Amino acid sequence: MDTTVAAPAPTASASTALRHLYLVRFAFATVWAVLLFTSADTLGTLSATLLVIYPLFDMACAIVDARAAKANGGPVRGLYANIALSALTTAGLAAAAASGIPAVLRVWGAWAITAGLVQLIVGVLRRGMGGQWPMIASGAISTLAGASFVAQAGKDNASLSTLAGYAFLGGVFFLVSALRLSRATQR
Repeated sequence: MDTTVAAPAPTASASTALRHLYLVRFAFATVWAVLLFTSADTLGTLSATLLVIYPLFDMACAIVDARAAKANGGPVRGLYANIALSALTTAGLAAAAASGIPAVLRVWGAWAITAGLVQLIVGVLRRGMGGQWPMIASGAISTLAGASFVAQAGKDNASLSTLAGYAFLGGVFFLVSALRLSRATQR
């Protein structure tokens, strides 16, 4: 990720596209978190499916984001890194689901750490666009949360419910960022 080059001035259409993407991400994270929370005590078919769907959705969003950023001359390297991380995580979670909740928490934790760092860097590179401070904070929190998931994996009462809370909080950060982008676009 090239952090030495400043991002070009964003266009209104780039901000609008990003705002819409963030609103979709908030809605998805909210629904996903509710569904996972209802099945978080065991690793059954529903929870395993939800676990694999989340990084797939994240990857799809990163692809949409990268295309829009590229079209508008924005930074894309971090987004490409996020696409690769989400693809690897999808495969890792599919395998981990067969091994139990601790394995899932370890894979999810590694993803939260690495994707959080990428989100933080992309947010810093986009801060001239407006609305990025929530993304920067979310990236930092994701990194810390990832470490806590890895630590939780070693405990007897490991549960998927913390992942539901993590996803919902991430969705709230997307909502706040979308609202801030809306204000920045109106200025």
